[in-house]
Amino acid sequence: MKFKLFKKQFFITVTIVILSLVILMMILSVVLNNHITKSSYNTLSECCSQIKENVQSFENSAQFSNIAVPLSQVSGSDIFITDSHGAILMCACSEWQESGKCMHSSYIVPKKLIDRSESDSGFAIDNMDMFKYPQYVSVSAIDKEKEYFVFASSPISEARNLIARISKLFYLWAVIPLLLMLVAIFIMTYRLTRPLKSMSEAAKAMSKGDFSKRVPVTSDDEIGELAASFNMMTNSLSRLESMRRSFVGNVSHELKTPMTTIGGFIDGILDGTIKPEQQEYYLNIVSQEIKRLSRLVNGMLSVTRLESGEAELKPDKFDFYELLCTIMIGQEQRINKRGLVVSGLDSMESLTVCADKDLIYQVVYNLVDNAIKFVDDGGQITVGLASDSENMVFTITNTGKGIPEKELPFVFERFYKGDKSRSHVKNSTGLGLYLAKTIVSAHKGKISVTSKEEQFTTFKVILPKEI
Repeated sequence: MKFKLFKKQFFITVTIVILSLVILMMILSVVLNNHITKSSYNTLSECCSQIKENVQSFENSAQFSNIAVPLSQVSGSDIFITDSHGAILMCACSEWQESGKCMHSSYIVPKKLIDRSESDSGFAIDNMDMFKYPQYVSVSAIDKEKEYFVFASSPISEARNLIARISKLFYLWAVIPLLLMLVAIFIMTYRLTRPLKSMSEAAKAMSKGDFSKRVPVTSDDEIGELAASFNMMTNSLSRLESMRRSFVGNVSHELKTPMTTIGGFIDGILDGTIKPEQQEYYLNIVSQEIKRLSRLVNGMLSVTRLESGEAELKPDKFDFYELLCTIMIGQEQRINKRGLVVSGLDSMESLTVCADKDLIYQVVYNLVDNAIKFVDDGGQITVGLASDSENMVFTITNTGKGIPEKELPFVFERFYKGDKSRSHVKNSTGLGLYLAKTIVSAHKGKISVTSKEEQFTTFKVILPKEI
């Protein structure tokens, strides 16, 4: 069974925390064990040293008892003296003090422990063949002839019990912070994965064409920023999908209408329905429809080439003022037909720029065409041209209905069409301004729009003089 991201994240984090505590306890146990072992060694070695320095005669048990018994009681160890064969001659236990014999005296200390006296440490862990459990053992030769040896031992179980008690306290006191940590991990993991789950559900809905779902933004951290960005992407995709559907409808209509018109007129000419004296009139209509289809196809092809990176810039020096005048003259018939007033051209001066002339022609043509489409009848179109040491600034303003403020951010998006109700813009494909922005951006320039409803709309293009 596959675990959800929340379960995976939660259990992995909890496992890491618990393993960390276990490893910490293991390290603590090792450190404590080493410390206790070293402490026991120092204590037992000191006991052996005291006996070695102060017991002069091994026939005087009173002298041994006076020193060994207090040492044994203070250190919690068993202290005894053996001969070179391991037989116990004296012991500091209470049983020996009372009867001269004890449970230890019935055992022989192994030779391997006596030989430890020759090592630097004289320390070992062994049960000495007399204790049930292992002991810390320290041994030292008392005389130079090495006929007598003093042993001090303490049970290793005490050290283990101490470690066990400390471990118990550690785990006991770790339970409360561990529980708090688990709760915190649960909450953090849930807060971390909940937006991702919402995004997954929204993405699934988007794959089915539903762009209505949004991800709640509950924080201002990276997850919150991701959720906000996802919502922005969803909004953009929703607008793009709406525009795409509108574009498909528009293109279908734009293709169907002229093709039906062209087909009808040509069939009428061929079958004689249209009389010879009327054929020129209808052929002019067919020509206009073909040109409109050509503009539509060329616009779509230009967008495709620019987006795919196939269209390479071919910079060349040209006079921008001359290019603008050429476009304006080409639109003279449309301008006169609607009684428009064009101002600003007479005060302009020549300005040489280095750019792709054909692409810049498309930009200016689209902006001029757009201004003529949306200017009110008998209105005014104002053009402006300025420059500094690095950039050229071109502006074109038309009076008219203007663009609503809420639509301004979308003007340069693909398939965007404003003022759909106006008859004279029904042949727009919604690609002109997007194409203009793409070309300007390719030249490392900027294009922007400002507008006030029922007053004016201004497009501003900033282009480097050389690229």
